[in-house]
Amino acid sequence: MSTLEKRKATNLPRYAKIRQMNRGSYDRALANEILDAGLVAHCGFIHENKPMVIPMAYARIGDKLYIHGASTTRIIKDNAKGVPASLTVTLIDGLVVARSAFHHSMNYRCAIVHGTAHLVEDHDKQIEALAAITDHILPGRWDECRAMMAKEHKATGVLVMDMEHVSTKVRTGGPVDDTEDLGTDLWAGVVPVTTALGQPFDAYDVPEGTPVPESIPAARRKFA
Repeated sequence: MSTLEKRKATNLPRYAKIRQMNRGSYDRALANEILDAGLVAHCGFIHENKPMVIPMAYARIGDKLYIHGASTTRIIKDNAKGVPASLTVTLIDGLVVARSAFHHSMNYRCAIVHGTAHLVEDHDKQIEALAAITDHILPGRWDECRAMMAKEHKATGVLVMDMEHVSTKVRTGGPVDDTEDLGTDLWAGVVPVTTALGQPFDAYDVPEGTPVPESIPAARRKFA
């Protein structure tokens, strides 16, 4: 662990500290890179004294993360005043196949965020967040869509989570086999895992000849 990493760890609450630093860091720039490349965040919070983890669409604006859902859902309506929360985004890059089942692993990049989530009540901030979430998935899509109706806005809630503590965990490379297994005739290696968006197909009622909007190829380039 570098001197800077040690200094950061000293000031962290126990729940935000990395237990083993060989694959971990507190590099916020790397965390932002992972967050910006992900499609789904798993959001953890407490509901009625029980842990809950829900997959959510999200977006990052600076040091804040935004998630949205129906205004009547538990994660929105029960956390309006502010609640401790955790959010994780994981990108899988490969399956690591070793000669022993014990040494099988995955290559991955993971960002873990701890912070306080609360309801966004300002109208303009809500719209900004919803546009960011939409454009995170499909760059430029918000401006391609028709204007949001009042009833849709009323039915949608937005939570903002301040990124108070951030850490990352990354694994790269091949299998780490026991010395006595090296060179044996059991196959070992890495199976790459890639995420890509496929060719779009029209909804049944789209008039023939309607062009695919630019947000679709933009998303395919972003998540290639």
